[in-house]
Amino acid sequence: MSQAMIKLRPYQTTEFDAALALWQRAWQLAYPQIDFSKRLDWFREHWSNLLLDSKVVVAECPDASRLAGFVAVSPRTGYLDQIVVAPEAQRMGVGKALLGAAKQIGQDGLYLHVNKDNTRALAFYQAGGFIIAGEDFNRRSGAPVYMMTWRP
Repeated sequence: MSQAMIKLRPYQTTEFDAALALWQRAWQLAYPQIDFSKRLDWFREHWSNLLLDSKVVVAECPDASRLAGFVAVSPRTGYLDQIVVAPEAQRMGVGKALLGAAKQIGQDGLYLHVNKDNTRALAFYQAGGFIIAGEDFNRRSGAPVYMMTWRP
């Protein structure tokens, strides 16, 4: 899938279950030692709250039968809370396209948190112009994270 073939569009509320399922599949691949089915209730509530303050853009698979990914950014704060790419769509430009959409939403700058051990995500964000601006920990899991920022 080339970046020219990636169709981005606004999230639709009818895609709630599809977004949850995609989140679970993508995170399960990134952290196979964690059972993300046990975190679905948390994410369902988090996603519902996130939708109140964030703009969500989805990437469609070329046949439009399923989501290839999504990104959620608060236009108010510039916080990039979620960027998720379907395992079968990774390394095809979907993440890069979604990051571009995030930068359009947060034109004045973005920030996010990345698990310190997620080297693939760290490399992705650094390639996208983000820098490590601090260290913290995930309030839910206790995992150490980097706070990363991007400025235009």
